[in-house]
Amino acid sequence: MSDTQTLIENRPPSVATLFLERVTATPDAEAYRYPVPAASGRGPDDWKSLTWAGAAEQVHAIAAGLIELGVEAEQRVALASSTRVEWILADLGILCAGAATTTVYPQTNADESAYILSDSQSRVLIAENAEQVAKAVEKRAELPELTRVVAVDPAGVETDDFVITLTDLEKLGAARLQKEPELIKERVAAITKDQLATLIYTSGTTGRPKGVRLPHDCWSYMAKATVATGLVNGDDVQYLWLPLAHVFGKVLTSGQIEVGHVTAVDGRVDKIIENLPAVRPTYMAGVPRIFEKVYNGVAAKAKAGGGAKYKIFQWAAAVAREYAKVTQDNFRRTGTASAPFALTAKHNLADKLVYAKIREAFGGNLRACVSGSAALAPRSATSSPAPASTSWRATASPSPPPHPLSTPARPTAPAPSASRCPAPRSVSPPTARSCCAVPASCRATTTCRRRPPRSWRRTAGSTPATSANSPPTATSASPTARRTSSRRPAASTSPPPRSRASSRPSARTSPTSSSTAPTGTTAPPSSPSTRPPSRPGPPRTAWRAGRTRRSSPRPPRSRWSTATSRQLNEGLQRWQTIKKFRLLPRDLDIEHGEITPSLKLKRPVVERTYKNLIEEMYEGTREA
Repeated sequence: MSDTQTLIENRPPSVATLFLERVTATPDAEAYRYPVPAASGRGPDDWKSLTWAGAAEQVHAIAAGLIELGVEAEQRVALASSTRVEWILADLGILCAGAATTTVYPQTNADESAYILSDSQSRVLIAENAEQVAKAVEKRAELPELTRVVAVDPAGVETDDFVITLTDLEKLGAARLQKEPELIKERVAAITKDQLATLIYTSGTTGRPKGVRLPHDCWSYMAKATVATGLVNGDDVQYLWLPLAHVFGKVLTSGQIEVGHVTAVDGRVDKIIENLPAVRPTYMAGVPRIFEKVYNGVAAKAKAGGGAKYKIFQWAAAVAREYAKVTQDNFRRTGTASAPFALTAKHNLADKLVYAKIREAFGGNLRACVSGSAALAPRSATSSPAPASTSWRATASPSPPPHPLSTPARPTAPAPSASRCPAPRSVSPPTARSCCAVPASCRATTTCRRRPPRSWRRTAGSTPATSANSPPTATSASPTARRTSSRRPAASTSPPPRSRASSRPSARTSPTSSSTAPTGTTAPPSSPSTRPPSRPGPPRTAWRAGRTRRSSPRPPRSRWSTATSRQLNEGLQRWQTIKKFRLLPRDLDIEHGEITPSLKLKRPVVERTYKNLIEEMYEGTREA
């Protein structure tokens, strides 16, 4: 067994254990940085540091406070907050208490938030601010299991016997620790690897969101696997802005604890450009849209600078793509990342003229980027401010680790040994155990069957596309589920939960469309290509690939209008809405291979067939 395999096989049962080990090993080292308003009251934010010992003090107080509130092992504590240092500390506090975190996106509306809290049977909600608290208070009658709401930011929050502040919770915990100083160590020691750690809810594109149950072993595995990739080390500074309610963000926080590097945390997307020069990170994870914006922004600036500058940019981009391809091919064949002298010289010149300036905008120290949650276009990878890697992850399975698109190195974490997958229906370490909040009612269990080496990953939903010489890439979560390039789940092909019980039209039930094919997995807006029905008919008949009489006259194209699009968007989350649309020249059908015999949409086929229509919708968003 290799050293890497030994490292992973001998992992501790939980990230809570890893956290205590990290605090013991480097108590005075910097763990986190977080923004605070400037002392002058004007200008960019200041950044404060928190050591591992300081983080442990808050984490232990939160954990003990939850125990004081009656939270027991595996009981759920919900977290509804944007990405901030308190999210990480609260999550670690929940895990150290032996409880499980239910993640809730702060943008989720009150109805869906209440559903998640109810379905998960969450006992406590840690809410970011008054807005999140108000959602729980409004739906309190529907949440019999919820006993307390804890507000992180107390501004505008009225406290009572139901609502307290995070400071109040920490005081409760500190008092409990005065009586039982070994309480947290005892709780952590009692955690087993199969104990529930996290409930992450699916986007709900195929019905009500499902709570995916991720055990402690999942995060412990990914923490060790992060070290095995060799992508990061203890001297790194990570800039973390991704949503922590998603597995990608959770993997980043778990890996940091094992490695022990610094993480600067700020989830405000509009502050990224302002923060990077101050933080000067060495690596950053993002989603394809961020890297696309970098590419398009540089391209637009070059184009505005005149023909000569734009030609230099296009030349540099072409050189970067060629250099990446050649070095990767040589690495796969010989194990050495090499390129001809002439190409290397051209690449160095392109870096000096173009890419060094991009790196400077990212703080100057950036040496690696990781993109996840949707497919990253190769041109964006090769034109990123630092070598870019892709990371395929699904809600039910946080791994495998990153695969580089713009560099020849290919870090991988080993699959579990035969002892980890001995039976046809055993589950791989980083894979969810089931897709429901309450195991007793679960029928859709996520399993991994015995499989050949190149198809180790298989879950009930998302599937990666792989080949011998290519990285795993995000394809689709299911025949009807997908993600936009800004990482958010989109629901264009399925009506939202409310519409199933109402007469409000959705993309499926609209009488003005017979076929709808959403796009947006590698492009900015969520945009459907649609086909008006041949004749008015039952909504479901109209949706299902246009089973209509060809001889019947089509309604005027104006019936699929901006007003109709606006009506379909009602009740959807912002990231799920239709931004643009184009009318298809004919119905999607089985004969052309665009739908399956069971009438499921083959999105890749549709996107290839109507590539020109799709490109029209994104005209102006891709500068080069």
